[in-house]
Amino acid sequence: MGYSFVVFADGCANLPQEMLEGIKLIPDEYLMEDVPQVYLGDVDHFDGKSFYDQLRAGKVAKTSLLNTHLFETHFRPELEQGNDIIYVSMSSGISGTYNAAKIAADELMEEFPGRFIHIVDSHGCGFGNGLLAVKAATLAKDGVDVKEAAAIVDDAVPHTCQYFTVDDLNFLKRTGRVSGVAASIGTVLNIKPILYGDSTGHIVTCGKVRGRSQAISALVKKFKEKVMDTPDQHICISHGDCLDDAKALEKMVKEIVPNVPITIAMHEPFSGSHVGPGMLGLFFYGKER
Repeated sequence: MGYSFVVFADGCANLPQEMLEGIKLIPDEYLMEDVPQVYLGDVDHFDGKSFYDQLRAGKVAKTSLLNTHLFETHFRPELEQGNDIIYVSMSSGISGTYNAAKIAADELMEEFPGRFIHIVDSHGCGFGNGLLAVKAATLAKDGVDVKEAAAIVDDAVPHTCQYFTVDDLNFLKRTGRVSGVAASIGTVLNIKPILYGDSTGHIVTCGKVRGRSQAISALVKKFKEKVMDTPDQHICISHGDCLDDAKALEKMVKEIVPNVPITIAMHEPFSGSHVGPGMLGLFFYGKER
């Protein structure tokens, strides 16, 4: 039996090959020192070490939203074959990609009145939308109707938790997340923020600790408070080229839920350019955000 609809994601979903079954990826592009870099979306083939080393060396990566034409180019062939579509977008609170996809979907549904396209606002990024794309693909494989599946995935958005910390506040300063003064003081005092994607899809601070080990412990504390006991629980950890810290986080999480699968992957370049080397994120299904 085939899939009941087609699921799309893009490189922002942070998905490794092992999690891509039933998901079609839209290629993204970013600029490194104004040189275009094409990213096909499979994080296993992303040279994260080189990317984050360049950021450490002071090079600047620039990203842009996926445009409406790009979505139309990828969606139209599926509609011509009689397929319905769910696309899981990164948060509308941090990117215009969701709105671009929504415009494309509305225009194409006028062109193909018998077809249905649903754009999920994940209110997240990285594995924060990747986990939702995996959920959608599982529903498609199980033969769930596309409109029913769309409602199920939308209902999962408030339960898709994403907590992370960063090693260098100056990357957040560049994007306006913290002031220059706060970044300077934080660097001197070794202050590490604990951040999360809130219910509106914006990245906000929910705590500050001193030192990296305390930051990792704070992520684990949030996990313990929020984690939901659900059969489709899948914990994901992404990192900005700090694998040892990711493994330390994995070990602490496993002590709480020893039988739940955990995936570790390099953090994708699109939000990675804003959080910088040393970013460490924990993604899971929780009771609330």
